[in-house]
Amino acid sequence: MADQVRASHILLMYEGSARSTATRSKDEAQKQIQQLKEQVDGGADFAELARKHSDCPSGQKGGDLGPFGRGQMVKAFEVATFGMNVGDTSDVIETDFGYHIIRRTG
Repeated sequence: MADQVRASHILLMYEGSARSTATRSKDEAQKQIQQLKEQVDGGADFAELARKHSDCPSGQKGGDLGPFGRGQMVKAFEVATFGMNVGDTSDVIETDFGYHIIRRTG
């Protein structure tokens, strides 16, 4: 079992999510993240989508979060990431911060 992983993500926050400055509703964020997931599944460039759409500062780096270990991310994010193989892309994951699409990169 890996002690560390590396991942990139696309985060869409919504009004009321943790640390959010977003003005979109939760429903709007959910619809938008589903559309982004369809684009990723269709072969769109993950890093480019992250740069254009992610509400996380990591979006400027194509969504790259760098390496992290267990206990460094919120539980749902950690479980999803550690449960994937390198190169896998998650379904939409919801955390207190909003909706994520995660790609395990290492």
